Amino acid sequence: MKFIKNNWIVFFLMLMCLIIFSCGEKKEGKVVVSESKFVIRQDSEKAYVIDAVGKVKNVGEVDVKNIVVTGNCRSCIEMIKPGYWFVSGTEKTPEQKDTISYLPVGAEETFSFKEVAFMYNMVSEKPESMPEQLEVVVESFDTADK
Repeated sequence: MKFIKNNWIVFFLMLMCLIIFSCGEKKEGKVVVSESKFVIRQDSEKAYVIDAVGKVKNVGEVDVKNIVVTGNCRSCIEMIKPGYWFVSGTEKTPEQKDTISYLPVGAEETFSFKEVAFMYNMVSEKPESMPEQLEVVVESFDTADK
């Protein structure tokens, strides 16, 4: 009887240890945009696009992979109107995002993608200014398994 009682105590203690150690905080990944620059590029005689370049940095506690970086223009309209910056309301194309395959903790990596916003003019003059609310965002990433 004492043997069975000791087995239950050992089993209970092992179960408690398992519960306590499995409830520890999981380390999280965090990727931030550390630099970004937008550039106006002439796409055709009267069409212009905004492209983006910059850097992202892993400021989290674990390595990350498959980092998808893209851009948004919050002040752009969603219909084609000559002389105005616009965006398409559809899903981003591969040219409109960049994927970084792996980024260790503390590391920084460059990105570049095209077509954040578009403009068609009636004349072939470069737009005088960019839209006000341009941003680069980290759309998604996965934590790397070690």
